[in-house]
This record gives sequence, C-alpha cells and structure tokens, in this order.
Amino acid sequence: MDYKQELITTIHDLGGDLDRLETRLTELSQHHPTAVLIPSLYEELERPALATIRDHLSQCPFVNRVVICLYADSVEQYRRAVDFFAPLPQPTWVLWENGPAITAILQFLADQGLDLLQFRGKGRAVWLGLGVASLDAVAIALHDADITTYDRTYPLKLLYPLLEQEFGIAFCKAYYARIGHQRLHGRVTRLFVTPLITSLMEVFGYRDYLRYLNAYRYPLSGEFALTSDLALNTRIPSNWGLEVGLLAEVYRNVALKRVAQVDLGIFEHKHQTLGQSTNVGLQKMCRDILQSILRTLTETEQVVIGPDHIRSLRIKFRREAQNLARQYFVDARFNHLDYDRHQEEVTIETFEQVIVSAGQQYLDDPTGTQIPDWTRALAVNPDLREQLLDAVLSDMAQARSVLPSPEPPTPALS
Repeated sequence: MDYKQELITTIHDLGGDLDRLETRLTELSQHHPTAVLIPSLYEELERPALATIRDHLSQCPFVNRVVICLYADSVEQYRRAVDFFAPLPQPTWVLWENGPAITAILQFLADQGLDLLQFRGKGRAVWLGLGVASLDAVAIALHDADITTYDRTYPLKLLYPLLEQEFGIAFCKAYYARIGHQRLHGRVTRLFVTPLITSLMEVFGYRDYLRYLNAYRYPLSGEFALTSDLALNTRIPSNWGLEVGLLAEVYRNVALKRVAQVDLGIFEHKHQTLGQSTNVGLQKMCRDILQSILRTLTETEQVVIGPDHIRSLRIKFRREAQNLARQYFVDARFNHLDYDRHQEEVTIETFEQVIVSAGQQYLDDPTGTQIPDWTRALAVNPDLREQLLDAVLSDMAQARSVLPSPEPPTPALS
C-alpha cells in the first residue's frame, strides 16, 4: 500500500469512509460555501461525458454553486446550454464567455488599459469563472468537461481538504492513474514532464522550484481546488501551459505546508493528437510547458539560461525518457496492459525535438502570456465581478424566456 509523503501533503485513497467525509463536508459547506467551476466548449454538451458530470453533480449536497464558463458560437447554442444544466439542483450560473454582454464588459476594461480580449481559450474561461465563483464561495473546485470516469467523489476529495480548518490547506491538486482501454495514457506527463524535471535538476542543480514540481504526482492534471482569496491573487496562464503555470503561481503565493495533492483513482478523458508541429496538439502543449518552467526558473531561482543549457537538456532528456519507457513497459506488462514500446520511443523522439525548437523560441523571447490577477482587474473596476454576474443572470433569463415550456402533466385517470 502506498502512503509515501512528498514535499507537499499527499492525500492517499486508503479505503476510508467517503460517506463520512461527504456528511462532514456537507456540514462544513453550510457555513463555508463551495463552488464547482467547469470551463467548456459547446461541443462538450454533445458528448456523453458532460451529461455524466452533470448527473453526478446533482447528487453532491456539499456543492453549493455550479459555474459553467461556456464558449458558444450562437445564441441558440447558449440557450441549449442553459437548458442542459437546468436539471441541476444547485444554483447554476452559465457564463457565456464570448457572448455580447461579457464581451462588452471586457471591452470597457480594454478601454481603461487592461485588455483581456487578447486572451483566448481555457485560461480566460478559468479567469472569468474564478471571478464570479469567488463572490459567494469560500472554496472553488475546477475540472474539465470531458472526464468520462467522473463521479461525486471527485469534487468531494478536492474540496474537503480546503474546508477542514485543522488542515490549513489553500490549494489541492488531483493526481490519478490515466488508464483506459487496457492502455497507459497521459503521454505528456509520463514521457515529457517527468523526465524533463529530472533532466532540469541535472542541468541546473537541485533547485527548490524543481523539487516542488517533482513532488506533484500528476502536475498536468486539470482538476484542482483553491480558496477564493488565492483565486483572486493568482495570475492565470493563457496558453497550453496553464496547469504547470498555475503551479508556479501557487509556488509564489502559498507556503508549501498549505499545498496538497489528492488521489482520485482511475481517471480518463478525451485524448489530444501528437500534432505535426509545435503549434498544434501535444507538441504545442509541451512547448508551452517547457517555456513556462524555464521562465519560472529564471523568475524564482535567478537561473540564467543559454543555448548550451538547452543542448544539454536535450541530451539528458533523451536518456531519462528512454529509461522511463523501459520501466513503463515492465509495469504495463505486469498489469496485462497493452504497451507499444516502439510508439513510446517515437513519441519521446518527437518531444526531444520540441525541447530544441521551444528552447530556442524561449531564448529569443522569454516573455510569457499570463492574465493579470483579479486584484489588478478590481483596481480598474471594483464592481467588475458584480457586473459580470449581472450579465450572466440577464443572459440566462433571456435564454429561459425562449426555451420550450414543459408539457403540462397528463391528468390522472379516475
């Protein structure tokens, strides 16, 4: 049984009584409200995973609010989304992040010199969602909309450590086993980030930030929970390095004793393609991750990075990744999992080339793409969160006004 602790607190699933935890969390949430935030594209509504998530959330009495940050291309899509989440018993806000009302508010900010319209994707959705969720939630759990193994224990495990005051936890990150269809998944974590961190330690030494990153068992998980005050003081990366960039923000803002990771068990969601260049697919993700880590090393550890470091990193990465591939092969074979060792090696070679090109891009332009934290935005407009909420409520009211009315019940036969 695994009970090893890391530099940060590791919360294992040792077979404890989750029903007892649910009762306790439900009690705590009556005085310390919670929210679940889900950034989502409209397309996710047409896949089965999000319906499963919705149905399990409806059975979570410890979740006081649900916030959906939706990217939709039309009024009709937004209306369907409002209808889709209507069965939830919790008060639910469906924020149309690219709709005209939200866009108008962001345009006003841009006119004041804070241009958030330049940011796109999950980063902006997370930023907007954290803003409105923090209005009445003490703890906010965030997860993606494509989780196929979702159940009520996910938000339970993420939120409980934050509300139990004796723990003193401000940030809780998920870790899990990415296994599906009898195969190991999680290629970027297994074959890129893990050997990358080890290689960086060999190139730059045993730096505190690298030790911190290495303590996370799944640093790229998109599932985490944080307190509302941390949410307001955290810069959100706007590229595909969001997860590892967020960990850098936590490293800056939170004492390690207030950081935890929790085991969610077996976990699966949809997969990205490897991509044909560093501008798409998993290669783009690896590029943004590497550049985020290099930037944080310079910012927090005063590391000066040059071309020789990138060349050394490439060489050490290849050896570390190949060693890991052999270990994954043994683990997979022992557990009767399919393991294509040749394809794993091909993926490693592709990631190695990402280090070369992404490293050079970083040397040419080390600046990042982070959305300013909420305290900066509130300095420009103190009522910004309330204005966003008013826009959400107005959008939802208009959507409901044109939704089909429910059919009247059939009279009972006498």
